[in-house]
Amino acid sequence: MILPAVVTVLVVAATVAAWLGAPEQPWPRTVLDAALVLSVCGALFAARRNALAACLYALPACGLYYVLSPVDGPLLVVVMLCLYAVAAEGRTYAAVALGALLVIGTGLGTLAGNHEFNGIALTMLAGWVVAVLALGAVWHGRQENLRAAVRRTEEEARLRAAEERLRIARELHDVVGHHLSMINVQAGTALHRLERDPGQAGPALGVIKEASRESLRELRATLGVLRQVDEAEDTAPAGRLDRLGDLVRYAELAGLEIAVGEEGERREPSAGVDLAAYRILQESITNVTRHAAARRVRVTLAYGASELRLEVEDDGRGGAAAGGSGILGMRERARALGGDLVAGPLPGGGFRVRARLPYGAEA
Repeated sequence: MILPAVVTVLVVAATVAAWLGAPEQPWPRTVLDAALVLSVCGALFAARRNALAACLYALPACGLYYVLSPVDGPLLVVVMLCLYAVAAEGRTYAAVALGALLVIGTGLGTLAGNHEFNGIALTMLAGWVVAVLALGAVWHGRQENLRAAVRRTEEEARLRAAEERLRIARELHDVVGHHLSMINVQAGTALHRLERDPGQAGPALGVIKEASRESLRELRATLGVLRQVDEAEDTAPAGRLDRLGDLVRYAELAGLEIAVGEEGERREPSAGVDLAAYRILQESITNVTRHAAARRVRVTLAYGASELRLEVEDDGRGGAAAGGSGILGMRERARALGGDLVAGPLPGGGFRVRARLPYGAEA
């Protein structure tokens, strides 16, 4: 909206200056001229929404002004900008037709005795019209190329993602299907031999051990493709709440005073809830250690009748731990289990994370 406003100010100022230097004319004529100038400039604002309609109005209104008013002015600049807007929208034929109408109308006015324009001025006007239309067409072509490039990039990304998901699905099918089938067969063999000849069950159990170890190795390598790029590979056992003591020790080594409290009767959650709770506590304490500049942290585990509630509260700067994708990751973990997570600064300083995880849920 800045360009239409600037052009309007300049056109009105130049027209007013021309009026002041011209002989005095009746006020109805002045009012009509002012209405035409302001309405044509107003069409420039409407060109952002509908350039063709704005140009269809600006062109005859500008011609009417030059025919009726004895005072010259730069109102033609507005029409040229409207032509550019029509061409920039990709309406090439309409822009060419309107540009030709402008040149032909001006030429007819010159032939009818308008001494303000001569052959040289008409040729220059035609050149300006061609240049404006060409610039608008080039801009439209550039925007179309950019949009096409974006569409191609998005389509290629979707295709690569689909191909990668298909490849991973095939690998998982091959790994899990092959090794689990082998384990199932050898387990049946071992059970059969245990009943008749226990001493012969050893080789079958050895095969089960090797197949399971190989299956885990290949499965871990395949799932590594799905790991986030910036997430370091975790070679430790899967996180569980019974490893909360490790998190406490690490925090204390970092200089934090950490207190852990439990509410309600302790119970064993499902594996998904257990892992999610541990990861949420791990990320919260890590955020406090890295970002909050806190001294004390309080961790609360509340075992309710139908859900596990977690709370991590520190006395740091408040809000500093919210940066990055840690909070988003924790919130997604909670949502995947049908729960929720709320995190934010405390009124008196510090930061608090609260999570609710229903029992029995699996991600």
